Amino acid sequence: MTCLKTIVPEPEDIDIPALKAKYKQEREKRMRSEAGEQYASPEDNFVYDTREHDPFEPVVPRDAVDDEIDVAILGAGWTGILAAFHLHQAGVTNFRHIEHAGGFGGTWYWNRYPGIQCDNDAYCYLPLLEEMGTLPSKKFADGKEIYDYIQTIVDKYGFRDKALLHTEITALNWSEDAKRWIVSTDRGDTIRARFVVMCGGTLSTPKFPAVPGIHRFKGKMFHTSRWDYDYTGGSWESPVLDKLADKTVAILGTGATSIQAVPYLGKYAKQLYVIQRTPSSVDERPNPPTDPDWAASLKPGWQAERQANFLRAANEIIPPGDEDLICDIWTEINRNLNAELEEAGWPQIGMDEFMQRREVMDFRVMERLRKRVESIVDDPETAEALKPYYRFMCKRPLSNNDYYETFNRPNVTLVDVSKTAGLEAMYEDGFIHEGKQIPIDCMIFASGFEVAGDLKRRWGISEVVGREGVSIYDHWADGPRTLNGTMAHHFPNMFFTGYVQGGLNGNTTLQFGEQGRHAAWIISTALGRGIEAVEPTKEGEDAYIKEFREKELDLSTFLNECTPSYFTNEGEKEAKWFLFRGWGPGWDDWQAKMQAWRDAGDMPGMRLDG
Repeated sequence: MTCLKTIVPEPEDIDIPALKAKYKQEREKRMRSEAGEQYASPEDNFVYDTREHDPFEPVVPRDAVDDEIDVAILGAGWTGILAAFHLHQAGVTNFRHIEHAGGFGGTWYWNRYPGIQCDNDAYCYLPLLEEMGTLPSKKFADGKEIYDYIQTIVDKYGFRDKALLHTEITALNWSEDAKRWIVSTDRGDTIRARFVVMCGGTLSTPKFPAVPGIHRFKGKMFHTSRWDYDYTGGSWESPVLDKLADKTVAILGTGATSIQAVPYLGKYAKQLYVIQRTPSSVDERPNPPTDPDWAASLKPGWQAERQANFLRAANEIIPPGDEDLICDIWTEINRNLNAELEEAGWPQIGMDEFMQRREVMDFRVMERLRKRVESIVDDPETAEALKPYYRFMCKRPLSNNDYYETFNRPNVTLVDVSKTAGLEAMYEDGFIHEGKQIPIDCMIFASGFEVAGDLKRRWGISEVVGREGVSIYDHWADGPRTLNGTMAHHFPNMFFTGYVQGGLNGNTTLQFGEQGRHAAWIISTALGRGIEAVEPTKEGEDAYIKEFREKELDLSTFLNECTPSYFTNEGEKEAKWFLFRGWGPGWDDWQAKMQAWRDAGDMPGMRLDG
């Protein structure tokens, strides 16, 4: 089926200068001088210690482990699983996962809130579909289905029995004599690992807003990543929240989690308050079941082709004649732009004009999404507050077929806290909004995760000390310093994953999986050649940083114009750990660069010991 251009307002029907002024106004009123510090530190666990408390699996006592292995994989979410897969494919099998959860899955282990689904194309997002010989049941797969799929991978490749679960890393120290990392844990373990792959993910440490009076609240509180079905009723598989029938509930946050959970809370709670600082853009969600005829037509290599198509359609440029296979909100701007260029006979235009046209299409698509709000939400004041006034990628693009309709329920109230750039305060029996006390029984925090804050805050590891006693927290005090976005000077045999000075791909499992594949190549090569330690030289690291900065994506417009969110580290213009700092020439160029580096064979820029 051909993916068609969506109907958006014509350029002459929208006032772009006025919208730019409106965008700026909406941004400024939400800005806070504290930036990321507006959230409570992870040590301030006013509900319970989210690092130790696991509502889904009991923590079982075990004896401390004293072990010597080739590779310690720190984390057992998608990144850690894919690192293990690529190690396994490279012939390296002497490894362990060390994970603070009670099982494999990472964000898909912890997040079991009602309505949870993958919010982009599951045929792209779920890795190894061809290797596993399976397909998701629908375009946006449910969280439980994703969790179950993860378990099939873990069991097929035998990762489960090697894992140390419910185990926190407390320290990582390099032993120069042993040429190994000494991994210490809260279970008293001592693991001597030749290599360490850091796979903590980007959505692992829940964060809570530092709302004045939050410690005084006497009602129920929990984070969406620790959903309490004992309190709400229902279950992960059947989210019938019947125990909320006599409860007044508030949910703080209106991002990707909240827009999925709110319809369920609105359906079952006696009263629901949805506390919003910045609205999300929420399109309709086409979520058909997987077509068996389409599935039967797929040829080997189909997933890599689809992932490449998603990258072009969502993040780069769709070449003439290249069909948009994804056909949803993520790809709408480029799809519409290409359709209009095709109608005009593909005129020869330069990159400046292309980007100008793309900017106009951005405004047109966002105006369509704002009109969608007013076409669904009955109350004009509520509808206006729910309209997103910002550029398309300032917040994560979302889709849901029930979110806006929920605000037409008589028991659901939107609480717009944009004027105070966040919730004003809490007290013993509820929260305070514009000086008025609003009693509630339960506060649910859909407040996200530590994504772009300081490294120690996100990792939660007290010390990471490499050669010559250098701490990673000191070496990276002003942001990451790497060779190829993967390894750092002073830290031999340690590999980093995530958004760290490398190529960017809108499909995180593909990006992080390729980082795992690169690490697996270095590890297997070093083990095969008897190399005891691999470390970037200072000159190699400096040269890469210089090249990266010269080619880095120019995100000044994004940082200066977007509303504050985790995408921009709450509007901080010089964020050390800004999420999307990436390789300017693009993902394919980055992959070619990494392949050329591997093909060279001698690991240029590295010190090789042994």
